[in-house]
Amino acid sequence: MSVRTTTEVIDRFNRAFTEREAGLLADLIAEDCVMESVQPAPRGERVSGREACTRWWTALVDDLGAQFTPEEVIVAGDRATIVWSYRFGDGPDQWVEGVNVMRVTDGRIVEALGFSKTAGEVPLAAESDEA
Repeated sequence: MSVRTTTEVIDRFNRAFTEREAGLLADLIAEDCVMESVQPAPRGERVSGREACTRWWTALVDDLGAQFTPEEVIVAGDRATIVWSYRFGDGPDQWVEGVNVMRVTDGRIVEALGFSKTAGEVPLAAESDEA
């Protein structure tokens, strides 16, 4: 297998969410991946390792009450910036905008740092596993 470019990896990552196909995440996450979510404020949850990151993102993909929409993707070498919107309900105030700063090494995501314009807590699919 040839090594995927940063653009290919991020495109497939985003398609997992827009197509609601968690299987697209397979083989995209590095063993030592670190992900920091936008919640809880102010620093977000830190998730480490392939299995934990894949589980967290799969819960988000599978949450039919929410919708992640990439608005713009900027790739520069091993870095990518994803400007996104996230709708978590039907109401006019049930969405946020944010950005993920991603790093790809050897065709796999090694870092994903999430930041958003969030005034308070936003219910995330991953939190439902804790209940």
